[in-house]
Amino acid sequence: MRDQSHRRRRRFDEDTTYARTGRITEAERAWLAKQREDAYSDPVLPGGGDRYSTWDTGERGPTPYPDWVVTELAAVDTELGVLKTGKEADVHLLRRGLPDGSRECLLAAKRYRSSDHRQFHRDSGYLEGRRMRRSRETRAMASRTSFGRNLIAEQWAVAEFTALGRLWTVGLPVPYPVQRNGTELLLEFLGDADGNAAPRLEQLRPGRDELEYLWFQAERALTQLAAEGLAHGDLSAYNVLVHDDRLMLIDLPQVVDVFANPGGPDYLARDAANPARWFVVRGLEINVPELVAKLYEQAGLR
Repeated sequence: MRDQSHRRRRRFDEDTTYARTGRITEAERAWLAKQREDAYSDPVLPGGGDRYSTWDTGERGPTPYPDWVVTELAAVDTELGVLKTGKEADVHLLRRGLPDGSRECLLAAKRYRSSDHRQFHRDSGYLEGRRMRRSRETRAMASRTSFGRNLIAEQWAVAEFTALGRLWTVGLPVPYPVQRNGTELLLEFLGDADGNAAPRLEQLRPGRDELEYLWFQAERALTQLAAEGLAHGDLSAYNVLVHDDRLMLIDLPQVVDVFANPGGPDYLARDAANPARWFVVRGLEINVPELVAKLYEQAGLR
């Protein structure tokens, strides 16, 4: 009997066992505390990274993957700072690379805010035409419960990632969507090798020739969007970047299906009017009603 009891006794190390009373000793309590500390401490990653690559989790961008995307699972991600803060999300600069420095790339990590820190005053119009599979989720989103707000946050991330993948595939000027994990999007960084982000259109003071070339690109992008049956939903000179002389559309969580959304035609018209206003102020002559009619035709609304 004594030998059987002895075999059941759990050991922490050579000198530490459970007390016969069922209470743990001070040595055992210290050992357990150390195990908890070790479990919650961050491992030291190679190359001084902040986390291992998350390429093996979540949803990936369209194939074929661009050559510059680091897909090796041995890579580590290093946080380099904040690029932009916003009402719905913050954008961070991230370097993903192999510890030996042989391959690396810069990424823009867009992270949607938690339900307690997001503003939802603009959600209702954009969410028209988007439906969840379960009525419980639809009700939670409509009533803006904590669960519903978290659903909205993830739905916006899903909508933006899906839209970017679709638009990048058909050749629109958008950053390549590398991957999505929950409410974090990893996107192609539009900027230089030193981590300086490309300027927004609003920041530029282009000459006449450059102004005309930029408007040519903007009009072409609007036409391509309309042909896909989509409206950006919030297009302006503030969410367009100019990278290597190329106009690039960003911030697409509120992308609108112009057929499913009752306000689709209005969003399409606003997408045309807002950026056109910026160009008109700087000296271009633009017939906005004519442009809107062209977009309606491209979208099949007329």
